[in-house]
Amino acid sequence: MRILVTGGAGFIGTNLIKTLLKKGHEVISVDNYSTGKKENHIDDEHVQYIQRDILDIDPINFSFKPDLVYHLAAKSRIQPSFEEPEEYFKVNYEGTLNIIKLCLRKNIPLIYAGSSSHHSGKFSNPYTFSKDMGEDIVKLMRKHYTLKASIARFYNVYGPHQLTEGGYTTLIGKWLNNIEKDIPCEIYGDGTKRRDFTHVDDIIDALVRIMNKEKYGHVFELGRGKNYSVLDVATMFNITPVFKEEKPGEADMTLADKSEARLHLEWEPVINLEDYIYNQTSTS
Repeated sequence: MRILVTGGAGFIGTNLIKTLLKKGHEVISVDNYSTGKKENHIDDEHVQYIQRDILDIDPINFSFKPDLVYHLAAKSRIQPSFEEPEEYFKVNYEGTLNIIKLCLRKNIPLIYAGSSSHHSGKFSNPYTFSKDMGEDIVKLMRKHYTLKASIARFYNVYGPHQLTEGGYTTLIGKWLNNIEKDIPCEIYGDGTKRRDFTHVDDIIDALVRIMNKEKYGHVFELGRGKNYSVLDVATMFNITPVFKEEKPGEADMTLADKSEARLHLEWEPVINLEDYIYNQTSTS
């Protein structure tokens, strides 16, 4: 198959492309490199990298005619969204609509990367609002037009190629970096917030299953199905964190309901956070 991956030079996109290439697919990546990295490029004749914003894709004259689109590109993370909400709306809604136009014109199935922040409430922060807008337009176009699509909500993904520095890092990547560089690890609030952490290999397994089984018309929650408090994670790392003032807009808890993915994809995540942290810290 010929597959378009938006955000293909980013964390999840890079892991996805590696798997797609191993399975014999031809891939094109579109990424504006705001968080994606050129060092993530894979040297393979069957993948092509284009530096372009998803808003600048021409749905009519896009020369690469894919059989499937994985739409992973987005403005991510909650806290930066408070600083530039309009940019989040523009990328995560208008950009998604642009990709949908491409899919509708050429009858291409779409797999859209949603977010576990959906469950914290649409109005909890601009990021969540913008990702829900993306989900809503997918559902609308699926119901009233000819869009063939499924939504895959990711839960606190970690693993190879994760960001480790900057404002778009997640907890696991940031703490691994801080521990390596002997920088204090920070907890915002009292550490009781709970998160469902999911290894990127399990995420990729589910994304490929959606494609292979052609399971469209669903919302799949892709999480480990077990959550930990931030204090639990600090214990796994064997660190004494520094406590700072709680940040706005963050959910108290995330926990995936895997039933839809289990039923339709026969998917069950297998990688445990405790094992990952142990393997990373014991060899550092």
